[in-house]
Amino acid sequence: MLDVHRLRVFRAVVASGSVNAAAANLGYTPSAVSQHVTALQRETGLVLLARNGRGVEPTATGLTLAGRIDGVLAHLGDVEALVSDLRAGRTGTLSVAYFASVGAAWMPTVTRALLRDFPDLRLALELRDDFPTGSAKRPDVQIAVAGPDFTGTREARAHHLLDDPYVAVVPATHPLAGRPEIELAALAAESWIDNDFARGWCRDNLLQTCQSAGFSPSFRVEAHDYPTAIAFVDAGIGITVLPRLGATRLPAGVAVVPVTAPTPVRSIFALVQTAVESAPPARRLLEVLRECAR
Repeated sequence: MLDVHRLRVFRAVVASGSVNAAAANLGYTPSAVSQHVTALQRETGLVLLARNGRGVEPTATGLTLAGRIDGVLAHLGDVEALVSDLRAGRTGTLSVAYFASVGAAWMPTVTRALLRDFPDLRLALELRDDFPTGSAKRPDVQIAVAGPDFTGTREARAHHLLDDPYVAVVPATHPLAGRPEIELAALAAESWIDNDFARGWCRDNLLQTCQSAGFSPSFRVEAHDYPTAIAFVDAGIGITVLPRLGATRLPAGVAVVPVTAPTPVRSIFALVQTAVESAPPARRLLEVLRECAR
């Protein structure tokens, strides 16, 4: 590998016409400049300078190399500027994975804030519920659901955002619609609408809580997501129980009732890769997520 610093010194000698002039321009001693050039000649196995009277001049080989160095140093300057921008968060890409209910409730606010503060930033957004495993590429930040004691992985730190309690969504004409809260066991005889086709953590958490209340839900129909399940409730097909964050933008024909005794709860985390956690966009993202969670 060629030493870039030695290439700079050699280019300064060629541009200024002498070792002494290059030393003055660079703030070095002539001896230090000569040592750098000698080391570069040793690295390349090329004769780059030749004696000319009491001074030196570039050989034809040296002139050819000097011409190519200009392009290398220009590109290197671009890379150094990019690194500076990345460190300051002025450009680059931040990949963010999120699950559906967070996408509707938080991501518009998050995206607007990041693009306002970092106008050159490219946000790579991905909808996913699972954690990447094996050699799969991991997003810089993943908003995910996990148990309350989740601390993260070897590569990423978990930042707790919200404990999201579940609520019952019932038709507005349902006898339970006007109550301030309802015990979970009181829903045992209802016709349930399943709302998690993926059979993910949130559904398993709900089923385990129902079992602790002494029953298993009787699912009348299966919906693939929360909005569809809520639409089925609006149509009078049954009731559904889901996290409060998923019960947004509700139609007029449904009502939301908090569930108690026990209350299913899911914990939401931002999983931030340690490689990016000090980058300004990642720090700002975490700030906005915490504001949304509050």
